[in-house]
Amino acid sequence: MGEWIDFDRWPECASMERPGIVFEVQNAEGQTMATGCVAPLPLPFDWTSDPVRFRIVEQEKPRHSEPLPQPGSPQ
Repeated sequence: MGEWIDFDRWPECASMERPGIVFEVQNAEGQTMATGCVAPLPLPFDWTSDPVRFRIVEQEKPRHSEPLPQPGSPQ
């Protein structure tokens, strides 16, 4: 993971984008979210404070979900 960067520098995120990375954004309460470089940044509905910092993190690898059961099979 990268070092925390002050959110005032968020407009620079486009120059930091690379394949396989996302940005972890944190607000004053310590809540975090992962996002691509989007300006303006849409915040989750439950955030009561603005973002204060962000850092570069590796994007999580996709994982397969469990297969769906066959129709009519017991669950």
